[in-house]
Amino acid sequence: MIVLRHRAVPLTLLGTGELTMVGTQRAVPFRYAATSCRGRARWIAREAGPPAPQHHPAEMGAAEVTAFLTALAVRDRVAASTQNQALNALLFLYREILGVELPWLDGLVRAKRPQHLPTVLTREEVRTVLEQLDRAPRLMALLLYGAGLRLLECCRLRIKDVDFATNQITIRDGKGSKDRVTMLPSAVKIDLARHVERARALHQRDLAAGAGWVELPWALGRKYPNAGREWAWQWVFPATRLYVDPSTGQRRRHHLHESVVQRAVREAVLKAGLAKKATCHTLRHSFATHLLEDGHDIRTVQELLGH
Repeated sequence: MIVLRHRAVPLTLLGTGELTMVGTQRAVPFRYAATSCRGRARWIAREAGPPAPQHHPAEMGAAEVTAFLTALAVRDRVAASTQNQALNALLFLYREILGVELPWLDGLVRAKRPQHLPTVLTREEVRTVLEQLDRAPRLMALLLYGAGLRLLECCRLRIKDVDFATNQITIRDGKGSKDRVTMLPSAVKIDLARHVERARALHQRDLAAGAGWVELPWALGRKYPNAGREWAWQWVFPATRLYVDPSTGQRRRHHLHESVVQRAVREAVLKAGLAKKATCHTLRHSFATHLLEDGHDIRTVQELLGH
């Protein structure tokens, strides 16, 4: 039984939408990333709902799960990472929501994981791409290449994490929930400082308008109720629009969405006329490759990358 909207409901009677909602709630204690929760919710909805609604997930077992996952690999020809995401979501559905321990899936056909070599740009190609960018996407691309940041790490930078005095950037809660310190590239320092001053002016205008809030990690908003309006917690790259948080009613500003940078870099690569499939992550690969070419030891490069 589970309490749903102030009523006790057997799990076997929950519909697709309710199962998805319960799955999202059960994922909270595991501290999964928001993207992981959304991925699991999509697979739960796909397994529990159409096109095969004749059986509830509680009535199915290892045979049906094996057939579903095998069809993804054989019929739909999905990538190995997609099949693994579906597998993990369904294991979570049965183990954590329905309380059913699935046996080993012996007959499962696994999608093959291809061995791809990363794309790396030369220094001249990086320079050509950066010349096609401007404003915030240019600064962010410079940080991806000059500091080896992942795209989301760059988007989620807060003011307190950039130390202009020591030329250091602190990455908080990176991949694997790990913190690390990397360098602030001198090529971007002056322009980034000017950008931060513009962000401060924007924050002051937000405060004057009764806004100025940002999302805080985990439970810090309860521990420090006013920290969400403090300058130190503001995003280095704020979004252009405000939104109202439904749970608190606060008028908040999110960080610049990663798709903005992705589109800008893609357009820059096309304008530069490169015959390579380069993305934001390519700048990070190029950062590591160029450091190794300059004679830096691989362990130092790995630490800078957060590996």
